[in-house]
Amino acid sequence: MDVSLAHFLQQVLSNPALTVTTLLTLGVIFVNGWTDAPNAIATCVTTRCMRVRSAVIMAAIFNFLGVFIMTQFNASVASTISNMVDFGGDTNAALIALCAALFSIVVYSVGASLLGIPTSESHSLIAGLSGAAIAIQGGIGGINMGEWVKVLYGLVASLLFGFAVGWLVCKAVTLICAGMDRRRTNGFFTYAQIVGAAAMSFMHGAQDGQKFIGVLFLGMAFCNGQPSVTGVMIPVWLMILCSTIMGVGTSVGGERIIKSVGQDMVKLEKYQGFSADLSSALCLLVMTVLGIPVSTTHTKTSAIMGVGAVRRLSAINFGVVRDMMLTWVFTFPGCGLISFVMAKLFMVVF
Repeated sequence: MDVSLAHFLQQVLSNPALTVTTLLTLGVIFVNGWTDAPNAIATCVTTRCMRVRSAVIMAAIFNFLGVFIMTQFNASVASTISNMVDFGGDTNAALIALCAALFSIVVYSVGASLLGIPTSESHSLIAGLSGAAIAIQGGIGGINMGEWVKVLYGLVASLLFGFAVGWLVCKAVTLICAGMDRRRTNGFFTYAQIVGAAAMSFMHGAQDGQKFIGVLFLGMAFCNGQPSVTGVMIPVWLMILCSTIMGVGTSVGGERIIKSVGQDMVKLEKYQGFSADLSSALCLLVMTVLGIPVSTTHTKTSAIMGVGAVRRLSAINFGVVRDMMLTWVFTFPGCGLISFVMAKLFMVVF
Protein backbone atom coordinates (compact mmCIF):
# COMPACT_ATOMS: atom_id res chain seq x y z
CA MET A 1 0.00 0.00 0.00
CA ASP A 2 1.46 3.32 -1.14
CA VAL A 3 1.07 5.84 1.71
CA SER A 4 3.17 8.64 0.23
CA LEU A 5 1.78 12.18 0.23
CA ALA A 6 2.04 12.44 -3.57
CA HIS A 7 -0.01 9.26 -4.05
CA PHE A 8 -2.57 10.42 -1.50
CA LEU A 9 -3.05 13.77 -3.23
CA GLN A 10 -3.43 12.02 -6.57
CA GLN A 11 -6.15 9.79 -5.09
CA VAL A 12 -7.94 12.74 -3.49
CA LEU A 13 -8.10 14.53 -6.85
CA SER A 14 -9.33 11.44 -8.71
CA ASN A 15 -11.67 9.84 -6.15
CA PRO A 16 -14.63 11.99 -5.00
CA ALA A 17 -15.42 9.62 -2.12
CA LEU A 18 -11.91 9.98 -0.69
CA THR A 19 -12.11 13.75 -1.23
CA VAL A 20 -15.28 13.95 0.87
CA THR A 21 -13.86 11.56 3.46
CA THR A 22 -10.70 13.66 3.80
CA LEU A 23 -12.61 16.94 4.08
CA LEU A 24 -15.02 15.49 6.64
CA THR A 25 -12.21 13.95 8.69
CA LEU A 26 -10.28 17.20 8.76
CA GLY A 27 -13.55 18.96 9.62
CA VAL A 28 -14.12 16.64 12.57
CA ILE A 29 -10.53 17.14 13.73
CA PHE A 30 -11.06 20.90 13.52
CA VAL A 31 -14.31 20.67 15.52
CA ASN A 32 -12.57 18.47 18.07
CA GLY A 33 -9.82 21.04 18.53
CA TRP A 34 -12.50 23.73 18.83
CA THR A 35 -14.82 21.98 21.32
CA ASP A 36 -12.62 19.57 23.29
CA ALA A 37 -9.42 21.59 23.66
CA PRO A 38 -11.11 24.22 25.88
CA ASN A 39 -11.61 21.46 28.45
CA ALA A 40 -7.84 21.13 28.71
CA ILE A 41 -7.32 24.80 29.56
CA ALA A 42 -10.60 25.57 31.34
CA THR A 43 -9.24 25.32 34.88
CA CYS A 44 -6.10 27.29 34.00
CA VAL A 45 -8.21 30.17 32.69
CA THR A 46 -10.88 30.21 35.38
CA THR A 47 -8.30 30.29 38.20
CA ARG A 48 -6.72 33.29 36.44
CA CYS A 49 -3.37 31.65 35.86
CA MET A 50 -3.52 32.58 32.18
CA ARG A 51 -5.57 34.82 29.94
CA VAL A 52 -7.91 33.11 27.53
CA ARG A 53 -5.99 33.98 24.36
CA SER A 54 -2.62 32.96 25.80
CA ALA A 55 -4.07 29.69 27.08
CA VAL A 56 -5.66 28.92 23.71
CA ILE A 57 -2.36 29.52 21.87
CA MET A 58 -0.54 27.28 24.35
CA ALA A 59 -3.19 24.59 23.96
CA ALA A 60 -2.92 24.75 20.16
CA ILE A 61 0.85 24.24 20.29
CA PHE A 62 0.71 21.33 22.74
CA ASN A 63 -2.20 19.70 20.92
CA PHE A 64 -0.02 19.69 17.82
CA LEU A 65 2.93 18.21 19.73
CA GLY A 66 0.71 15.60 21.39
CA VAL A 67 -0.62 14.28 18.09
CA PHE A 68 2.72 14.31 16.33
CA ILE A 69 5.05 13.00 19.04
CA MET A 70 2.82 10.41 20.70
CA THR A 71 1.68 8.84 17.41
CA GLN A 72 5.31 8.20 16.45
CA PHE A 73 6.05 6.38 19.71
CA ASN A 74 2.73 4.65 20.38
CA ALA A 75 -0.05 4.51 17.78
CA SER A 76 -2.13 1.87 19.58
CA VAL A 77 -5.18 4.12 19.94
CA ALA A 78 -5.21 4.75 16.18
CA SER A 79 -4.90 0.99 15.66
CA THR A 80 -7.85 0.30 17.96
CA ILE A 81 -10.07 2.75 16.08
CA SER A 82 -9.01 1.38 12.67
CA ASN A 83 -9.75 -2.22 13.66
CA MET A 84 -12.91 -1.60 15.72
CA VAL A 85 -15.34 -2.11 12.83
CA ASP A 86 -15.49 -4.20 9.66
CA PHE A 87 -16.99 -2.48 6.62
CA GLY A 88 -16.77 -5.64 4.49
CA GLY A 89 -14.81 -6.56 1.38
CA ASP A 90 -16.36 -3.95 -0.94
CA THR A 91 -13.92 -1.12 -0.30
CA ASN A 92 -15.84 1.35 -2.50
CA ALA A 93 -19.01 0.87 -0.43
CA ALA A 94 -16.90 0.96 2.72
CA LEU A 95 -15.49 4.36 1.77
CA ILE A 96 -19.02 5.69 1.20
CA ALA A 97 -20.15 4.36 4.57
CA LEU A 98 -17.12 6.00 6.20
CA CYS A 99 -18.24 9.32 4.69
CA ALA A 100 -21.65 8.84 6.26
CA ALA A 101 -20.12 8.12 9.66
CA LEU A 102 -18.01 11.28 9.56
CA PHE A 103 -20.96 13.38 8.39
CA SER A 104 -23.01 12.23 11.39
CA ILE A 105 -20.18 13.15 13.77
CA VAL A 106 -20.00 16.72 12.43
CA VAL A 107 -23.78 17.17 12.67
CA TYR A 108 -24.03 15.79 16.18
CA SER A 109 -20.94 17.48 17.61
CA VAL A 110 -21.64 20.96 16.21
CA GLY A 111 -25.26 20.80 17.39
CA ALA A 112 -24.26 19.94 20.95
CA SER A 113 -21.40 22.44 21.09
CA LEU A 114 -23.70 25.31 20.08
CA LEU A 115 -25.55 24.70 23.34
CA GLY A 116 -22.31 25.28 25.25
CA ILE A 117 -22.18 21.73 26.60
CA PRO A 118 -18.90 19.78 26.36
CA THR A 119 -19.29 16.99 23.85
CA SER A 120 -17.41 13.77 23.38
CA GLU A 121 -16.18 13.61 19.81
CA SER A 122 -14.47 10.37 20.80
CA HIS A 123 -17.76 8.66 21.53
CA SER A 124 -19.40 10.37 18.53
CA LEU A 125 -16.66 8.88 16.36
CA ILE A 126 -17.11 5.40 17.83
CA ALA A 127 -20.91 5.61 17.51
CA GLY A 128 -20.67 6.92 13.95
CA LEU A 129 -18.30 4.19 12.78
CA SER A 130 -20.44 1.52 14.48
CA GLY A 131 -23.69 2.78 12.97
CA ALA A 132 -22.18 2.85 9.48
CA ALA A 133 -20.67 -0.64 9.88
CA ILE A 134 -24.02 -2.06 11.00
CA ALA A 135 -25.71 -0.41 8.00
CA ILE A 136 -23.29 -1.77 5.42
CA GLN A 137 -23.04 -5.26 6.95
CA GLY A 138 -26.74 -5.54 7.76
CA GLY A 139 -26.17 -6.38 11.42
CA ILE A 140 -23.75 -6.34 14.34
CA GLY A 141 -21.39 -8.59 12.41
CA GLY A 142 -19.69 -5.37 11.35
CA ILE A 143 -18.56 -4.71 14.92
CA ASN A 144 -15.25 -6.16 16.12
CA MET A 145 -16.22 -6.80 19.74
CA GLY A 146 -12.63 -7.60 20.72
CA GLU A 147 -11.69 -3.99 19.98
CA TRP A 148 -15.05 -2.41 20.78
CA VAL A 149 -14.93 -3.73 24.36
CA LYS A 150 -11.97 -1.40 24.94
CA VAL A 151 -14.44 1.45 24.52
CA LEU A 152 -16.49 0.09 27.41
CA TYR A 153 -13.33 -0.23 29.51
CA GLY A 154 -12.46 3.35 28.67
CA LEU A 155 -15.97 4.61 29.47
CA VAL A 156 -15.82 3.17 32.99
CA ALA A 157 -12.12 3.80 33.58
CA SER A 158 -12.21 7.45 32.53
CA LEU A 159 -14.94 8.15 35.07
CA LEU A 160 -13.74 6.09 38.02
CA PHE A 161 -10.00 6.46 37.42
CA GLY A 162 -10.31 10.19 36.71
CA PHE A 163 -12.34 10.81 39.88
CA ALA A 164 -10.07 8.66 42.07
CA VAL A 165 -6.79 10.10 40.82
CA GLY A 166 -8.20 13.63 41.04
CA TRP A 167 -9.19 13.05 44.65
CA LEU A 168 -5.86 11.44 45.57
CA VAL A 169 -3.69 14.11 43.94
CA CYS A 170 -5.69 16.97 45.46
CA LYS A 171 -5.69 15.31 48.89
CA ALA A 172 -1.93 14.82 48.72
CA VAL A 173 -1.39 18.46 47.70
CA THR A 174 -3.64 19.61 50.57
CA LEU A 175 -1.71 17.58 53.16
CA ILE A 176 1.72 18.61 51.85
CA CYS A 177 0.85 22.32 51.78
CA ALA A 178 -1.18 22.37 55.00
CA GLY A 179 1.39 24.34 57.03
CA MET A 180 2.72 26.55 54.25
CA ASP A 181 2.12 30.26 53.63
CA ARG A 182 -0.90 30.63 51.32
CA ARG A 183 0.56 33.48 49.27
CA ARG A 184 3.73 31.55 48.49
CA THR A 185 1.88 28.39 47.53
CA ASN A 186 -0.47 30.39 45.30
CA GLY A 187 2.55 31.78 43.45
CA PHE A 188 3.92 28.28 42.95
CA PHE A 189 0.61 26.80 41.78
CA THR A 190 0.10 29.63 39.30
CA TYR A 191 3.08 28.35 37.32
CA ALA A 192 2.47 24.69 38.18
CA GLN A 193 -1.02 24.90 36.76
CA ILE A 194 0.27 26.31 33.49
CA VAL A 195 2.54 23.26 33.23
CA GLY A 196 -0.41 21.02 34.11
CA ALA A 197 -2.61 22.63 31.46
CA ALA A 198 0.16 22.17 28.87
CA ALA A 199 0.42 18.48 29.82
CA MET A 200 -3.34 18.10 29.56
CA SER A 201 -3.34 19.73 26.11
CA PHE A 202 -0.50 17.43 25.01
CA MET A 203 -2.42 14.33 26.11
CA HIS A 204 -5.64 15.60 24.54
CA GLY A 205 -3.82 15.74 21.22
CA ALA A 206 -2.27 12.32 21.80
CA GLN A 207 -5.64 10.70 22.50
CA ASP A 208 -8.07 12.44 20.19
CA GLY A 209 -5.62 13.14 17.38
CA GLN A 210 -4.80 9.44 17.10
CA LYS A 211 -8.48 8.52 16.80
CA PHE A 212 -8.99 10.65 13.72
CA ILE A 213 -5.63 9.71 12.21
CA GLY A 214 -6.90 6.13 12.38
CA VAL A 215 -10.09 7.08 10.50
CA LEU A 216 -8.31 8.95 7.69
CA PHE A 217 -5.77 6.14 7.40
CA LEU A 218 -8.65 3.68 7.06
CA GLY A 219 -10.11 5.80 4.24
CA MET A 220 -6.75 5.69 2.45
CA ALA A 221 -6.74 1.91 2.74
CA PHE A 222 -10.25 1.63 1.26
CA CYS A 223 -9.22 3.80 -1.65
CA ASN A 224 -6.27 1.46 -2.27
CA GLY A 225 -8.61 -1.56 -2.28
CA GLN A 226 -7.52 -2.79 1.15
CA PRO A 227 -10.22 -3.56 3.76
CA SER A 228 -7.89 -2.87 6.70
CA VAL A 229 -4.64 -1.13 7.69
CA THR A 230 -3.17 -4.03 9.64
CA GLY A 231 0.63 -3.98 9.49
CA VAL A 232 0.87 -0.62 7.65
CA MET A 233 2.83 2.20 9.28
CA ILE A 234 1.19 5.60 9.66
CA PRO A 235 3.13 8.12 7.52
CA VAL A 236 4.68 11.17 9.18
CA TRP A 237 2.97 13.59 6.78
CA LEU A 238 -0.43 12.33 7.98
CA MET A 239 0.54 12.98 11.60
CA ILE A 240 1.64 16.52 10.70
CA LEU A 241 -1.53 17.22 8.71
CA CYS A 242 -3.91 16.05 11.46
CA SER A 243 -1.97 17.73 14.27
CA THR A 244 -1.89 21.04 12.36
CA ILE A 245 -5.66 21.00 11.75
CA MET A 246 -6.33 20.22 15.42
CA GLY A 247 -4.05 23.08 16.44
CA VAL A 248 -5.91 25.48 14.16
CA GLY A 249 -9.22 24.31 15.58
CA THR A 250 -7.93 24.87 19.10
CA SER A 251 -6.92 28.42 18.22
CA VAL A 252 -10.59 29.23 17.57
CA GLY A 253 -11.22 28.75 21.29
CA GLY A 254 -14.47 28.00 23.06
CA GLU A 255 -15.15 30.38 25.94
CA ARG A 256 -18.62 29.03 26.71
CA ILE A 257 -17.24 25.55 27.21
CA ILE A 258 -14.43 26.94 29.38
CA LYS A 259 -17.08 28.55 31.56
CA SER A 260 -19.20 25.38 31.69
CA VAL A 261 -16.32 23.12 32.72
CA GLY A 262 -14.11 25.43 34.75
CA GLN A 263 -16.62 27.64 36.55
CA ASP A 264 -20.13 26.21 36.62
CA MET A 265 -19.32 22.66 37.74
CA VAL A 266 -16.85 23.31 40.56
CA LYS A 267 -15.41 26.56 41.92
CA LEU A 268 -11.68 25.93 41.78
CA GLU A 269 -8.65 27.45 43.45
CA LYS A 270 -5.18 27.32 41.92
CA TYR A 271 -4.00 24.21 43.76
CA GLN A 272 -7.23 22.44 42.80
CA GLY A 273 -6.86 23.41 39.16
CA PHE A 274 -3.32 22.03 39.17
CA SER A 275 -4.56 18.79 40.78
CA ALA A 276 -7.30 18.39 38.16
CA ASP A 277 -4.94 19.02 35.23
CA LEU A 278 -2.21 16.73 36.51
CA SER A 279 -4.54 13.86 37.38
CA SER A 280 -6.45 13.97 34.09
CA ALA A 281 -3.18 14.12 32.10
CA LEU A 282 -1.89 11.07 33.99
CA CYS A 283 -5.10 9.16 33.30
CA LEU A 284 -4.96 9.99 29.60
CA LEU A 285 -1.31 8.93 29.42
CA VAL A 286 -2.10 5.50 30.90
CA MET A 287 -5.08 4.97 28.59
CA THR A 288 -3.14 6.07 25.52
CA VAL A 289 -0.25 3.71 26.23
CA LEU A 290 -2.74 0.84 26.73
CA GLY A 291 -4.44 1.68 23.42
CA ILE A 292 -7.81 2.39 25.06
CA PRO A 293 -9.78 5.21 23.40
CA VAL A 294 -11.32 7.44 26.05
CA SER A 295 -13.09 10.77 26.12
CA THR A 296 -10.87 13.63 27.25
CA THR A 297 -14.06 15.40 28.34
CA HIS A 298 -15.05 12.45 30.54
CA THR A 299 -11.58 12.26 32.04
CA LYS A 300 -11.21 15.97 32.76
CA THR A 301 -14.67 16.47 34.22
CA SER A 302 -14.43 13.39 36.44
CA ALA A 303 -11.03 14.59 37.68
CA ILE A 304 -12.56 17.98 38.50
CA MET A 305 -15.33 16.24 40.43
CA GLY A 306 -12.73 14.24 42.36
CA VAL A 307 -10.88 17.44 43.22
CA GLY A 308 -14.10 19.10 44.35
CA ALA A 309 -15.01 16.11 46.51
CA VAL A 310 -11.87 16.62 48.63
CA ARG A 311 -13.37 19.79 50.01
CA ARG A 312 -17.00 18.60 50.17
CA LEU A 313 -19.47 16.90 47.85
CA SER A 314 -21.70 19.97 47.89
CA ALA A 315 -18.91 21.87 46.08
CA ILE A 316 -19.91 20.03 42.90
CA ASN A 317 -22.75 21.49 40.82
CA PHE A 318 -24.55 18.24 40.04
CA GLY A 319 -26.96 20.06 37.72
CA VAL A 320 -24.11 20.70 35.27
CA VAL A 321 -22.83 17.16 35.75
CA ARG A 322 -26.33 15.79 35.01
CA ASP A 323 -26.56 17.79 31.78
CA MET A 324 -23.16 16.48 30.67
CA MET A 325 -24.09 12.90 31.49
CA LEU A 326 -27.33 13.17 29.49
CA THR A 327 -25.34 14.45 26.51
CA TRP A 328 -22.94 11.50 26.79
CA VAL A 329 -25.75 8.96 27.20
CA PHE A 330 -27.47 10.18 24.02
CA THR A 331 -24.25 10.22 22.00
CA PHE A 332 -24.09 6.50 21.22
CA PRO A 333 -27.71 5.94 20.08
CA GLY A 334 -28.10 9.45 18.62
CA CYS A 335 -24.93 9.65 16.57
CA GLY A 336 -25.10 5.92 15.77
CA LEU A 337 -28.63 6.28 14.38
CA ILE A 338 -27.72 9.33 12.28
CA SER A 339 -24.74 7.43 10.91
CA PHE A 340 -26.84 4.33 10.14
CA VAL A 341 -29.43 6.36 8.22
CA MET A 342 -26.81 8.43 6.38
CA ALA A 343 -24.83 5.32 5.41
CA LYS A 344 -27.97 3.74 3.89
CA LEU A 345 -28.76 7.00 2.10
CA PHE A 346 -25.21 7.56 0.83
CA MET A 347 -25.02 4.02 -0.56
CA VAL A 348 -28.24 4.59 -2.53
CA VAL A 349 -27.26 8.03 -3.82
CA PHE A 350 -23.62 7.26 -4.64
